[in-house]
Amino acid sequence: MTKDLTTGEPSKVLLGFSIPMLFSVMFQQLYNIADSVIAGKFAGVEALAAVGASYPVTMIFIAIATGSNIGCSILISQLFGAKDYVRMKTAIFTAIRIIILLSIILTLIGAFLCDPMIRALDTPDNIFQDASLYLAIYIWGLIFLFLYNICNGVFTALGDSKTPLFFLIASSIGNVILDYVFVAILHKGVAGVAWATFICQGVAAIISLITLLKRIKSIKTSEKPENFSWDILIKITRIAIPSILQQSFVSVGNLFVQRLVNGYGSTVIAAYSASIKLNTFAIVSFGTIGNAVSTYTAQNLGAGKKERIRKGWQAGFFIAVIIALPVIFLFFGAGKSMIGIFLEKGATTTPVLEEGIRFLRIVSPFYLIVLLKLVSDGVLRGAGAMKAFMISTFSDLLLRVGLSYFFALGLQLGTTGIWMSWPVGWIVGTALSLYYYKTGSWNQKNTEIYHN
Repeated sequence: MTKDLTTGEPSKVLLGFSIPMLFSVMFQQLYNIADSVIAGKFAGVEALAAVGASYPVTMIFIAIATGSNIGCSILISQLFGAKDYVRMKTAIFTAIRIIILLSIILTLIGAFLCDPMIRALDTPDNIFQDASLYLAIYIWGLIFLFLYNICNGVFTALGDSKTPLFFLIASSIGNVILDYVFVAILHKGVAGVAWATFICQGVAAIISLITLLKRIKSIKTSEKPENFSWDILIKITRIAIPSILQQSFVSVGNLFVQRLVNGYGSTVIAAYSASIKLNTFAIVSFGTIGNAVSTYTAQNLGAGKKERIRKGWQAGFFIAVIIALPVIFLFFGAGKSMIGIFLEKGATTTPVLEEGIRFLRIVSPFYLIVLLKLVSDGVLRGAGAMKAFMISTFSDLLLRVGLSYFFALGLQLGTTGIWMSWPVGWIVGTALSLYYYKTGSWNQKNTEIYHN
């Protein structure tokens, strides 16, 4: 099933397209949340801290997979919008091959650097071995992570946001069940958490790939597409490389923040592990609307319907606000209950809980600000205006990392200073994204990538 986003009322089109994407991302985030919840409840605070300590490193690999996904899906969306199905198929085949190669290379690099990466984060000795073990198992499943992401990106580029949702519902439920079996029943600790993710991610990736290949075969073309094209690969890399760099730099920035957090001991690490998972769940969920706007923008540019894009931005922001309001209420007003789901019974009055609540109350009110950035970024990215997109994102990142150290160490504000750096970075990044969107830097002839 494919969907043309170039016709119909933008608000209705985006809503129908983005809601399945939103649920897909929410279920995908359950992987990470389930890992931490079950580790914390059944293996203790140190296990929760160990999973959290390795999280920023896993986010680097996720960032590369996501950036690759973006580069491929934007071009495929534009080709689909232009009804150029032969080159669209070539782009899909090229993307799959290059993604498999990239995942193999990163697996070998990651396996070699696993311990050094964990040690470089100044991870406390009492959680080092568990953190390293979790990361090692995760790295050997990178090919599944990359395959699933590229398949998900292609489905989305073709206007199909429902198929990935079905896969993720099944995979997420399976992940929670296996987490419980491995950790609560078999007492495998952190290793059990990692193996649950490995198995479920692998099954989801293989089934997604098989389904995608069948879907592509069903699209009839007048001539046989190429299995690989250097020309297509160059076009993909025009967006993929900046997207990978952007996503990776954000993750590298998070490594510096994690190192700063690690200096405050395993209690703060555990609190950060829980609260950052909740924050990531929220931001990635909101970002889904931005991704929907990207696909919408790319398809409409491909079809030569630029006048529909600003209406798409307005509709995307409205949808994002509706989604964000209950999240803000939960995080700010019910932070104790939200952080409490990660902790063992009877631990709700510990410093872990108090620190996690502090993070959520400082950060969550600014979600309405970051929504403006995410939706504006969706237009910039969908149009291929990667320079503007990267400038706004890097400004956010550099400020957030720099200010976390300045507030925490320079002004002696401790962990409160670290948490305060998020809103400041978001405000600056949002201002830049809005500027580039409002001035129309995305609406240039060189943004129609598939014609170049």
